[in-house]
Amino acid sequence: METDADAPDGIRIAKVIARAGLCSRREAERWIAEGRVSVDGAPVATPALRVSEASRIAVDGSALAPMKATRLWRYHKPVGLITSHRDPQGRPTVFQSLPTELPRVVSVGRLDLTSEGLLLLTNDGALARLLELPARGWVRRYRARVFGAVDEKALAALERGVTVDGVAYGPIRCSLERRTGRNAWLVMSLTEGRNREIRKVLAHLGLAVNRLIRIAYGPFQLGGLARGAVAEVAPRILREQLGKDHPR
Repeated sequence: METDADAPDGIRIAKVIARAGLCSRREAERWIAEGRVSVDGAPVATPALRVSEASRIAVDGSALAPMKATRLWRYHKPVGLITSHRDPQGRPTVFQSLPTELPRVVSVGRLDLTSEGLLLLTNDGALARLLELPARGWVRRYRARVFGAVDEKALAALERGVTVDGVAYGPIRCSLERRTGRNAWLVMSLTEGRNREIRKVLAHLGLAVNRLIRIAYGPFQLGGLARGAVAEVAPRILREQLGKDHPR
C-alpha cells in the first residue's frame, strides 16, 4: 500500500495543513477555496496540490508549523457523550471532554451516545480511515449486558451471519459470559461494526441491550483505563502493529 508519505510527488497540501493541527482536512480544503493558503508565495488553487518538505506553506500569511508525527490514543468513553466535534442538539461531545493538552484529534469509528468503552483517537485522519476499513480485518470486541431469554444456540448461529430488516450482517462471534438475575452478559466479536449493529442483531434475537462496552479494537485493549481517561499508544507499538502501513 502506498501512503501519501511514500508518494514520489509529495503529500497533499490539505493533509499537511490538517496534520499541523490547525483544522480538519475538510476545513483545510475550504481555506484553500477561500484563497487563504499559499505555497512558495503563490496562492493554492486546489487541495490536490502535493508539496514537499522544502515547500514554504502559509495560511493567512503566517508560516505553517511543521507537520506533526502520527499519534494514537486510547480513550475510555463514558455513556452520555456524542462522538462528534459538534452536535446540533447541543449535547456534550467526546471532544469537549478531552484533556486540553491533546492536539486536535479525530476518532477511529464511533461509539453511540449510550455505548461506552474503548475509542481510539488520532491526529491523522488518514490513519483513522485506514483503521476503520473492514478489509483490515481488525476485530472489535464488546461486552453486552442484555435483558431477555438467552438462547445459546441462536448466539452460536450468528457466526454464520444474519439478516435483519433486509440488512445482511457478517459473522459475529457471540457467547454467554454469565447470568446476573434477569440480565446476562455476552461477549461479542465482529469486524464490520455497522451503525448500531450489535443492538439491532440482539433485538432480532429478542434481547434488549442495556449496557454496551467496547473492550478492544484490533490489538488495542481498554484494559484498566479509567472512565474518561486518555492514554497514548507508544510510537514503537503503533509502528509494530501497522507495519508497512505506518505513516512515515
